[in-house]
Amino acid sequence: MKTVTILGSTGSIGVQSLDVTDKMGYGIAALAANTDVNTMEKQIRKYRPAVAAMFSEGAARELKIRVADLPVKVLSGREGVCECAVSDCDIVINSIVGMAGLEPTLCTLIKGTDLALANKETLVAGGEIVKKQAALTGAAILPVDSEHSAVFQCLQGMNAKKELKRVILTASGGPFFGRTRKELEEVTVQQALNHPNWSMGAKITVDSASMMNKGLELIEAVHLFDVRSEDVSVVIHRESIVHSMIEYADNSVIAQMGLPDMRIPIQYALTYPERYESPVGQLDLCKIGKLSFYEPDYETFGCINLCRKAIGMGGLHPAAVNSANEEANRLFREGKIRFLQIEQLVSQALYDVPQKDGFTLEDVLEADREVRRLTNERAKKLNN
Repeated sequence: MKTVTILGSTGSIGVQSLDVTDKMGYGIAALAANTDVNTMEKQIRKYRPAVAAMFSEGAARELKIRVADLPVKVLSGREGVCECAVSDCDIVINSIVGMAGLEPTLCTLIKGTDLALANKETLVAGGEIVKKQAALTGAAILPVDSEHSAVFQCLQGMNAKKELKRVILTASGGPFFGRTRKELEEVTVQQALNHPNWSMGAKITVDSASMMNKGLELIEAVHLFDVRSEDVSVVIHRESIVHSMIEYADNSVIAQMGLPDMRIPIQYALTYPERYESPVGQLDLCKIGKLSFYEPDYETFGCINLCRKAIGMGGLHPAAVNSANEEANRLFREGKIRFLQIEQLVSQALYDVPQKDGFTLEDVLEADREVRRLTNERAKKLNN
């Protein structure tokens, strides 16, 4: 019987995580979310956590009134979410979207609690300090992203890590696979949100459409698996059945496959190193029929190379491209910039931060604030 804390419990990954904990019979220690009071109230009434938090102060006030009849401590803001992160539990799932997940990640690791990480921005922006903190307390970082979970699973068993030659991340290609830059000039938000295979939140779905998601995952893979950026390849795989692969020194390639359902990597992170029956259906390759692979179009979708350049530069540069993308992604979803301008704004942000080898959390947060400010200023000028 494990107890689990879920940060980002009302989002796509959070809801699927609760589905997995239901099946496993795990208890819920704490829940945290952003603004969705209705869903959070239902979750509190069902799972009876000791603590719950909302990033939004207003949402927290409303939630406190709604659940006044229950013995749950309702907290608010960044401090409240961080308090949930250090609740007494066996493992914390961090599925908060964006840079907001970095501090709760560090709080979890400082306490020494194992972390199931579904917030890629944590390692993109603060990979060095996050890994250092995990090493100090011995807390495990277990990947939940389907691609990194796949690599993690392929590395299990008798194979020595030192024999790893290459990490191969698969990408669905999103809704705009095969389009030219000219064809992408006027695409709509609704079209970008129409992912062919996965059901995800709006921010991640747009990231998939721009291929920025794969660039961020490339940076995350460098930190998670201690590989060089040049040893991480990306391949388009439209069916989303092969979730990623690894290549060993002898050129043997091992893949992890399964239906495109996030409950598989969520459950593996929660039960590692054991495996149990899954709520996800069995993979029937005969029904799938074929698996296809393509080289990414790096000219049309330049965000991957921007991320590769950022991790090569090191320091705060990955944080800069991440922060610029978060703002640009939001501005696109709000109809304030065009789709291709996401990449343009990310490219400009690459040099918004000083070259800095060693950095602190405050350095990352300051870089985040400055890059967001500059990105919004540039966005206003773009379409004036």
